[in-house]
Amino acid sequence: MAETPENCLEGAGRRSPGAAEIRTWFVREVLPLEAALMRYLQHSWRNKSEIADLRQDVYVRVCEAAQKQIPDPAEPFVFTIARNLLINRVRRERIVLIETVADLDALEVAADSPSPDRSVIARDELRRLQSAIHRLPPRCREAVVLGRIEGLSGHEIAIRMGISEATVSKHLAVGMYALANILYGEPSKAGARL
Repeated sequence: MAETPENCLEGAGRRSPGAAEIRTWFVREVLPLEAALMRYLQHSWRNKSEIADLRQDVYVRVCEAAQKQIPDPAEPFVFTIARNLLINRVRRERIVLIETVADLDALEVAADSPSPDRSVIARDELRRLQSAIHRLPPRCREAVVLGRIEGLSGHEIAIRMGISEATVSKHLAVGMYALANILYGEPSKAGARL
C-alpha cells in the first residue's frame, strides 16, 4: 500500500490545521483509486521499474494540492495529475544533457561557431537587409523595426507610434512587401513600389 499524506505534510516541514482532514480525505477518496491508477501508469509508461515511483510522485502532488484546497471529485483530479506527470517526464527525456555524452564528436553536431565563409555571407546578408530597411518609407520602417525586429505586438506598436492598429497592420504589410521586393524582386519594381 502506498504512503499516506502524513509523509508529504511532514516532509514539507509544516502541519497545516487541516492535516487530519487531508489524511482522512486521502484514505477515503484517493487510496481506493490506487489499483486503477497503477493500471493507467503501467499502460502509459514503458519503463515498468519506474511505476511505483510515478505513483508516489502523483500522491505527493495530490497532497500538495490538497493542502491548498481538497479537490472534489478526487478521481479526475488524480488522473489529471498522473497524465501531466507523464507528459512532463516525456518532455524531460527528450532533452539530452551535454554531460551525458562523453564524446561530442560522436554526435556529429556542428560546432557553435560558423565557418569563416558562412560568417562573411551572414554579414553580407545583414548589410543587405539593413540597407533595404533604410530604403523603406519612415513610418513603414518604424513599424517593421518595432514589429519584426523588436517583437512588439500590433497594439504596442500602435501605442508607441500613436496610430491605430489597422494603420500599423497596413504599414507592416506595405513594409514587408517592399522588403521582399527589394531583397528578392526585380530592382525596377522595388524602386517603383516605394
